[in-house]
Amino acid sequence: MNSTQKITDFKFQHSLRTRWIDLDAFRHINNAVYLSYIEDARLELLSRWKITQDGKSVIVASVKIDYYKQVLHPTELIIGQRVSRIGNKSFDITSIVFNKDTQESICQSLITIVCFDFSSNKTVLVYNKIKNDYGK
Repeated sequence: MNSTQKITDFKFQHSLRTRWIDLDAFRHINNAVYLSYIEDARLELLSRWKITQDGKSVIVASVKIDYYKQVLHPTELIIGQRVSRIGNKSFDITSIVFNKDTQESICQSLITIVCFDFSSNKTVLVYNKIKNDYGK
């Protein structure tokens, strides 16, 4: 079932274009490629929150993607994303990939992320900058 959310429901948006290399044998964008699209969008949020590989960092704990429609190449896409849940040491990011021209939702993901300090090799409380973006 398609998401009823619209791209305008998302404060955080990331635009990209499909690439020829993203095609599979069926000549549509391969389902595994969407995870890399969503990762590109997520990197913008990590940059916003000053997350790095050293010290203040995060680890992806879970990924779930529901696919709604196929995409042919070339297509311009917009990924809307938001922090949709805050726990003590983890949080979720909901992302929806939209076709820029038709505004249709292509797929939706739910990524659970754990805040982690690689210096101490321990989980830590969710960072305040992430909490500040909850629900936006």
